[in-house]
Parts: sequence; C-alpha cells; structure tokens
Amino acid sequence: MLAMLAVLGVIFFLAVAGLSRIYHAQRDALGRRWFTRGLTDLKAERFDRAITEFRSALLYSRDEYAYQLNLAEALVGSKRSGEAYSYLVNLWERQPEDGVVNLELARIAAQRGETELTERYYHNTIYATWPSDQEGRRRDTRLELIEYLLSIGAKAQAQSELIALEENIGEDAAQQKRMGDLFLRAGDYEHALASYRLALKSDRQNEAAVAGAGLAAFLLGRYPLAERYLQTAVEESPNDRQSADRLKTTQLVLRMDPFRRQLSVAERSKLVVEAFSTAGRRLSFCVTPKADSASADSQPSLADSWAKMKPQVSESQLRRNPDLVEQAMDLVFEIERQTNATCGTSDTADLALLLISKLHEVN
Repeated sequence: MLAMLAVLGVIFFLAVAGLSRIYHAQRDALGRRWFTRGLTDLKAERFDRAITEFRSALLYSRDEYAYQLNLAEALVGSKRSGEAYSYLVNLWERQPEDGVVNLELARIAAQRGETELTERYYHNTIYATWPSDQEGRRRDTRLELIEYLLSIGAKAQAQSELIALEENIGEDAAQQKRMGDLFLRAGDYEHALASYRLALKSDRQNEAAVAGAGLAAFLLGRYPLAERYLQTAVEESPNDRQSADRLKTTQLVLRMDPFRRQLSVAERSKLVVEAFSTAGRRLSFCVTPKADSASADSQPSLADSWAKMKPQVSESQLRRNPDLVEQAMDLVFEIERQTNATCGTSDTADLALLLISKLHEVN
C-alpha cells in the first residue's frame, strides 16, 4: 500500500507539474500573441489599440520588460505622457543604460519644459546601449537634441553639440547640407559655410547648398565670396527670390563701399557724395528720436548735423580734404544705424550702407 501510494503521489506530482507547464506556456503564448498585435498597431501609429493590446499582454506576463517598454511608447504616441512616465522611470531603474527608455524620458522632459533633465536624458541616450546601428542612433539622437536646443534659443549649447556631431557625419552631401542649415540656425556662420562647402565638394549641383553657402558668406560679411555663390544660386534657380535679393544687396555693398582698396580719389569722393545723399533721403522718411531737453543744446539732431555738413560734401571739397571723407561717412553710418533702429530696414541702398558700417566696425 505504501509503495502504491508513493507511486500515485509521484504520478500526481508529475501530472500537476505538467499541467502547470502547459498553463504557463499557454499564458506566455497568449501574452506573445497580444504583444505581436500591439507591435503591428504601434508601427502603424494606431496607439490606442496598441495600448489595449500591450496591457492585455501584461496580464499574462506582468514583469516582461519589452511589454512595458512598448506600452510606454504607445502611451507617448497617444499623448498620455504622465502614464508613460511612470512605466519609463521603473524601466530606467531596471536598465539605466537602455537607449529607448532614455530617449522617451528625454522627450517627456522636453514636453514638460524641464531643460536640465531633458539634456541629461538625451546625453544618456547618446552614450546608451542600442541593439543595432549604434552610431546611427547616436547621430539621430544628437540631431534631435540640437533641434530641441534651437527651439528654446540655447544657441551656444546647440553649437557645441553640432561641433561634437560634425566628426561623425562624413562627406555625404545631404548630411553636410543639413549640418550647414543647423549651424546657420545656431548662429555659427563660419562652420555653416564650411559644411556647405563640403556638401558642394561631393555634389557640385546641390542648389540648396550653393544658396546656403552664399547666405553664410553674406552673414559673415565676406561679400566677394558671397557674390560668387549667390550668382551661381540665382543662375541655377531663377525663382530663388531670397538669393536674388541678397545678391543685389551684396553687389551694392561691393560697389558703394568708399573704403575699399584700389579706388581713386575721384571715385571715392563720388561714392561718399552718393552715400551722403542716400542717408539724407532716409532721414526725410524716418524721424529719429530727439535728444532730451537737458542735452538738446549740446547734441544736435542727426538732421541738423546732416544739414550743417551738406554744403561741404561735394566731390571737389572731398578731393581737397581727405579727413572730410571720414567725417561724412561717420555721419552716414550713424544715420543708417539710428534710422534702422527706429524705422526698420529700408530699401536696398540703405541696407547696403548699414552693412558697410558693420563691416568697418569689425575691421
């Protein structure tokens, strides 16, 4: 009897163990089935359906890391970041080096306006572990971080990230053109110009890169170089009105600058007379603020200064008195700066004089 009972006990134990294995296998199979459906809907951006399916999968495997991660991604896609955040923080504590988790946490922190936390999670993502194409994921993440920094006006930080990214871009024309665009938005025109030139080295017919190089050179005040690029851009894209306008302004800057080298005295005098007349017309359409009563007597208005100097500004007197050239142009530049601040940018000739004034301030 004891032997029979022992045998029956073993049989029952094996039966229960077998049934348990079958039960758990069925639960795992059902969980995987719901998970697979969820992945399909997540990929198709049917987020609400994916959320339901991932939650069904978790009923069968509550601690499954992949199920929780994809549920969090679906919640983010459905704009339910609060629910997603609780899942992601739990997952981060389990695997703080997971790239996907850090990336989603960075995006949620960005939505909440938590700048310091956003940058920290993005940097975690850049140096995180990825299942495949690690360099591509890191590059894309840094680009996303740069876009975020530009969106909040953090241009200096964006420049630093762009310089770090630059080493991994290579000479691909499309990537270098994008780098040029980003450097422009970050206010780093020197690096922007270098990126556009690299793009053109690989693809000479890249019209957007030619226009970008022209704009970068224009913003740097390198007008002879800007003219060459902008001229090419207009020839290749006649409908590019922005490049055409910049080319016109660039050519005016190069023609109207009385301080450029290799000008004869007569040519310089003629340009000063023209610039002085242009500034006078600008004053007639834009009234600059008057000095306060305490300083009105000691500081005449720009209009008064212009009227007082006008009889002296002629080609013959300018040729006889080189110092008058400096005095006249100083007044012209001051008029253009103040009228620009008061009334905004005027026509192309006034804009050219304003740019010339900035050019000689730098020099």
